[in-house]
Amino acid sequence: MAETQLDRETWVSRRPVRSPEMEQAIFGGDVGEAADLTLDEINPMNPHLFREHRWHDHFARLRREDPVHFNELGSSGRYWSVTGYDDVRAVDGDWKTYSSAAGITIGPPIGAPLPETIGNVSSFISMDPPQQTVERKTVRGISAPSSLRNLDPLIRERTVSVLDSLPEGEPFDWVETVSIELTTLLLATLFDFPLEDRNKLTRWSDVVTSIPQPGGIVESGAQQQHEIRECLDYFSQLWVERRAKPGFDLVSMLANGEGTKDMATADHLGNLFLLIVGGNDTTRNSMSGSVYGLNQYPDQYDQLIADPSLISNLVPEIIRWQTPLSYMRRTATCDTELGGKQIRKDDQVLMWYLSANRDKAVFGGNAEDIDLDRPNADRHLSFGYGIHYCMGSRLAELQLRILWEEVLQRFERIQVVEEPERTLSAFINGYTKLPVQVTRKSVTARRSTTSGR
Repeated sequence: MAETQLDRETWVSRRPVRSPEMEQAIFGGDVGEAADLTLDEINPMNPHLFREHRWHDHFARLRREDPVHFNELGSSGRYWSVTGYDDVRAVDGDWKTYSSAAGITIGPPIGAPLPETIGNVSSFISMDPPQQTVERKTVRGISAPSSLRNLDPLIRERTVSVLDSLPEGEPFDWVETVSIELTTLLLATLFDFPLEDRNKLTRWSDVVTSIPQPGGIVESGAQQQHEIRECLDYFSQLWVERRAKPGFDLVSMLANGEGTKDMATADHLGNLFLLIVGGNDTTRNSMSGSVYGLNQYPDQYDQLIADPSLISNLVPEIIRWQTPLSYMRRTATCDTELGGKQIRKDDQVLMWYLSANRDKAVFGGNAEDIDLDRPNADRHLSFGYGIHYCMGSRLAELQLRILWEEVLQRFERIQVVEEPERTLSAFINGYTKLPVQVTRKSVTARRSTTSGR
């Protein structure tokens, strides 16, 4: 019998170690509008809401009526959705009460077997101090100010090359042609990964964050596991090379770092996937989101074209508005209280950054919109808060800033010609396809824009 023909209870009993996202992908379709549901029926941890771009009203209602909201699934047990800005910051800033050690995405109940595709993989983002501090410190140098200064001209050179190669007067996919290409080129540089194989990094990033389904990025858990092993085998060879001849790259840092050099390559797998996904999905979806978002708010696009100095506020505002990683999970280490709710030890707690970034109490009545004059856009929580604050935040901002500096020099406008296709995931708030068309500036107009920079 096909899985879609089973009821939830039967499916969970037959597949006790399948993931909650898989359960929701199979059984969470056709969810109603937020206004038509009872409060108990609202469950934002639903990948269909994100692929269909219908999550806004669900979170808005929770922020208004139940900002610390309880749900329970057969595959996950008890979990809470934290949707308000102050509560999200409170959880993210208290690692002793809300631990990362059991994982950063929703999973099976504590003590239950893990799905085979997850295994016992861990990374420094899913650790608590002191080990988290040691492993994070090992790779911190890659995003140091001196490293960013060195990367700036290379990022700009590649951005110029990609933008100058774009077709004019005919539609193309911005995601594949620009966002993925630029982020993958930089990611390959950070790993000192062979450029001719760079598309493997994109593939592995998509594989590890995807929900196995017929016709999907991966069609089964077995395929997902097989491709993860391929990634491990590839990096094992790089590991041997960098132990013998280290450079200034992420693989060398992990292979030779004082706190990580004695770990087996397989034990580094979590850190590798963290760095691959962090360097790929987040930046590429902010790049795609910036184009889509400015087309949704053409008055803001006009304002940016008229005053390119607004790029400095465009960058944090787009990262706030897009929020490329929708949430992170923590696990309660003890019975506690949050927002008047009693959280039990081992309950999973989902910090919905995407919702916190639309909290009107912090970002004003137009928090759902893009506003290039927003005075506190940089208070967004897209990079997290506390000890797990995104290590690559400045690098992501640099890439987005350079992209729009070069876009405004070259194009009158980037026009979205069809609605985008979106990722089936409640974790990655992203785009799989964004059809656009560009109109280039005349040589005279380009000179005028360049002189105004």
